[in-house]
Amino acid sequence: MKMDLETLILPAGQAASEAAARTLAAGGLVAFPTETVYGLGADAANATAIAHLYAAKGRPAFNPLIAHVADLAAARRIGRFDARALKLAEAFWPGPLTLVVPKTEGCPVAELATAGLDTVAIRIPAHPVAQAILRAFGGAVVAPSANISGHVSPTLAAHVESDLSGRIDLIVDGGPVEVGVESTIIGCFEAPMLLRPGGLSRERIEAVLGVPLARPPADESDDSQPLAPGMLASHYAPRACVRLNARDVSPGEALLAFGPARLPGLEAAAAVMNLSRAGDLDEAAANLFGYLRTLDAKGPRAIAVMAIPEEGLGEAINDRLRRAAVAR
Repeated sequence: MKMDLETLILPAGQAASEAAARTLAAGGLVAFPTETVYGLGADAANATAIAHLYAAKGRPAFNPLIAHVADLAAARRIGRFDARALKLAEAFWPGPLTLVVPKTEGCPVAELATAGLDTVAIRIPAHPVAQAILRAFGGAVVAPSANISGHVSPTLAAHVESDLSGRIDLIVDGGPVEVGVESTIIGCFEAPMLLRPGGLSRERIEAVLGVPLARPPADESDDSQPLAPGMLASHYAPRACVRLNARDVSPGEALLAFGPARLPGLEAAAAVMNLSRAGDLDEAAANLFGYLRTLDAKGPRAIAVMAIPEEGLGEAINDRLRRAAVAR
């Protein structure tokens, strides 16, 4: 993506909310305040915009992102809420609580945002500026913290400008945020689980649930299943074995290609999909999860993957592919 954008900064208000909605609808990136920290928003249904978001943040891996929506009705269009999840939503939304729930059938949130998982992380922010932007946009917006990955989370528009000016389209300045730490994340699994402490205390959540929150597995590692944003984990792994840095295609293999080159044995491939014939890493990132699923559904003997440059979003793509290739 281009890193020399002209980043517009607007004071919060109706004009800024409308400009933010137009920018999001056009596939742009918008930073805006929530009650926790400033978020960097992209259309949750637009995989290309989400790829640009990863690139702008320098995010090192395709961790799942939180989908922000305006109300519970919008949340239930993308996630399935059991009785406990609904109880938490009704008690604490809008507010600094993220719930990880199963996706709905036909969930519009791009697989790049959910990291290929069957769950989706959802939050309804309480900040009036965030609410105004979400209502003006009319859809879900993924919004990790509006900073360079690894930097301190931003609580002022000036923090966002310092990190992301020239990388994003618009910053909506709503003044300092109130909470200053990220949302608490609860996994609405068979046993409700505290996945990330944050702006809502464990005690308040447990008081509503009437049961203690479980803790994530102690052996959480790079090879384990991801449960929520910000947690070390592997992501969706296809049923077929994955062969990296392929220079040819064996009979019965599917090929996940990149760039214009044609590999020997291509004619015998079970299926072929090209992440980006032009060699565009943003386009490749946007296509990655969907193409892996499509190839895997063909039932190939294995999925051969052409080499991806280890630069820009290529680092994250290769991270994802290495996890998918781990022997199981």
